[in-house]
Amino acid sequence: MSEHGSIFGAMLKEFDGAARILKLDPGIWRILTHPKRQIIVSCPVQMDNGEIEVFTGYRVQYNITLGPAKGGIRYHPDVSLDEVTALAAWMTWKCAVAHIPFGGGKGSIVCDPTRMSKRELEALTRRYVAEIIDAIGPEKDVPAPDVNTNDQIMAWVMDTYSMHVGHTETAVVTGKPIEMGGSLGRREATGRGVMIVTREAARHLGFDIQGAAVAVQGFGNVGSVSADLLAASGAKIVAVTDWKGGVYNPKGLDIPKLLAHTQQHKTVAGFAGGDPLDADDFWGLDVDIMIPAALENQITMDNAPRIKAKVLTEGANGPTTPDAHKHLHERGVFVIPDILANAGGVTTSYFEWVQDRYGYFWELDEVNTRLEKKMIEAFDDVLQTSLKYKVDLRTAAYIVAISRVGNVTKLRGMYA
Repeated sequence: MSEHGSIFGAMLKEFDGAARILKLDPGIWRILTHPKRQIIVSCPVQMDNGEIEVFTGYRVQYNITLGPAKGGIRYHPDVSLDEVTALAAWMTWKCAVAHIPFGGGKGSIVCDPTRMSKRELEALTRRYVAEIIDAIGPEKDVPAPDVNTNDQIMAWVMDTYSMHVGHTETAVVTGKPIEMGGSLGRREATGRGVMIVTREAARHLGFDIQGAAVAVQGFGNVGSVSADLLAASGAKIVAVTDWKGGVYNPKGLDIPKLLAHTQQHKTVAGFAGGDPLDADDFWGLDVDIMIPAALENQITMDNAPRIKAKVLTEGANGPTTPDAHKHLHERGVFVIPDILANAGGVTTSYFEWVQDRYGYFWELDEVNTRLEKKMIEAFDDVLQTSLKYKVDLRTAAYIVAISRVGNVTKLRGMYA
């Protein structure tokens, strides 16, 4: 549970609005609002001090109608089953919106990785994978990196699974190191997708991305890549915040220098190329584009009324509460929902899975060209659905996703 209530409840609220517009069959409605499988495991690990700690791990497979479950594994001290279930549901809709043959899954371990050594993290990862080994696999459930996990952790996941099945199985996980069957362009893919849909939104709304003022909340993988690519497209990144502070420069921040600063200091705070920016002041900035790329429930009715942006691109999963989203839409803010905006990551994960299964790998230009095509198609599908039903883009994205998953559920029928 979050301080704003159940995150899964917030997802259901979004789902219900679209399902009503679609006049969704009540039986299909019931199926699509229940997770297929929720796994809770205990992971005992001997720590460096010799003591044994027991960590709780989750893996939720929300829906596998379109294909294997797909979704990241996050390491966070505050993660809950409710949150993981919501994230797995969002992955279901995200894959359907992107029109890729995956279902939705998500995993997590309740831990604070910043307080753990590399050996402890490896031991925890391998124990977690061993505990869920029967539930994952290239044709069952394909994990990926998420909050506080990376390509090294995915390498441990792949190796642990491979040791259990007795052969090297690269397609069990995506977001791996390139040397182990990872895809070129995967690390930048989510941020690249954010850039593409933001550019398409500006084009639709009739303003030029060149010189547009952009504010980015969160400067991890998604936020930093989005900022870098938008700056390269001619946009002006005027503000960036992260967990420790923020920086503001109305003339535009030097993103390559900011990236170098964060590489060294692990935060944007203290960057000499701008003025310090308080996290709360971020929301009131006079910008054209705002990109929340941190965690869930960042935009609430406490700060939504202060947002001045024309476009709000949800780089994070679930950054806007339902009430805040309704408020922004009524004020004319063009909100690009998470299940569309950050679908670049899972799309390129799909490309990685395909390449692993073929044993043949594409050049970077081919990966990025395929991603651009997929993201533009998804944006256009959602935009046209929005215009057809006269609804906001979030509802339209759910309509697209629910239609695809619901239709295949009907076609497959009921197994009894």
